[in-house]
Amino acid sequence: MAVFLTDAWFEQVEQLGSEAGELNLPPALANMVINLKVSDTGQDIEANYAEGLLHKGLNDNATTTLLLDRDTLQSIVTDFDMNQIMGAFMSGNIRVEGDMSQLMALQSARPSEEQKALFKNIKSMTTLA
Repeated sequence: MAVFLTDAWFEQVEQLGSEAGELNLPPALANMVINLKVSDTGQDIEANYAEGLLHKGLNDNATTTLLLDRDTLQSIVTDFDMNQIMGAFMSGNIRVEGDMSQLMALQSARPSEEQKALFKNIKSMTTLA
């Protein structure tokens, strides 16, 4: 078990992603590269979503950056509830810098069964702090 967004957590996510193999992502998710700037008590965490996984650090290929707090990202990763995500966006808990078109593609994109299984594994090894 690893605490969400720590170095150990990112390492375990990378390992689980490697073990999962091909995620059969729909094109909207396969081609998506988004940076995340996550505010947390006392520190900010930079991450990116690419190839169907969260990675530590910013990605130079991203044209979109999401600004959000740790709790919002945690609920997205653990629940992946599109209604909850849209609610967070509408209430201002998720702010967007850059190209919004990638986010619009998310409205119709659904994760593959392989990606759902991977996220279930990530959720099971994640400790919430």
